[in-house]
Amino acid sequence: PTGTRPVNSGYAHDEQGAQSAAANYAVALGSAEMFDEGKRDAILRAIITPSRVADFAATLDKAYTPAFNKNVGLNEDGTTPKGYTFVSRTNPIGTKVTESSSDTATVEVWCSGLLGLAGEKSTTPVTNSWFTITMQLEWTADDWKIVTHSQKEGPSPVPGDDRASSADEMAKAVQEYGGFTYAR
Repeated sequence: PTGTRPVNSGYAHDEQGAQSAAANYAVALGSAEMFDEGKRDAILRAIITPSRVADFAATLDKAYTPAFNKNVGLNEDGTTPKGYTFVSRTNPIGTKVTESSSDTATVEVWCSGLLGLAGEKSTTPVTNSWFTITMQLEWTADDWKIVTHSQKEGPSPVPGDDRASSADEMAKAVQEYGGFTYAR
């Protein structure tokens, strides 16, 4: 809630705006909506620089295969099996700019993530992970847009001794607690 508010057309045209954009784009790229091709395409058009949207879409269409969907617990067509709640959320922990100019920025976003199926007999329960996403952004049409992005593992904290929630508790939490749509 602190710092420069984004301009009406998008994010502020400075390093803080680039960090805000990158954090929010990490949330979008890690969302459950990315498993739906139509929603994925809309997300890409909103956050990727126009000249790179087709390349991103083609790459992701190859990644979100029936086998991949099945591996994360979904039906082959990407829908959630009846009686389960699908969870895919990315939560930014912090950001840092590693390079910048007036119209470009490289931003690292340290994240935790949740992925899996909440349900009593799930064979792919919701698990957490830690990773860092690096985004190269450019200022295009009065907003920050992704040119490239990559992801690496960690840094990961030592796991705590928290009791894992039941499938019902996890499904209820995901349904009751909306994910963030705006960070910073």
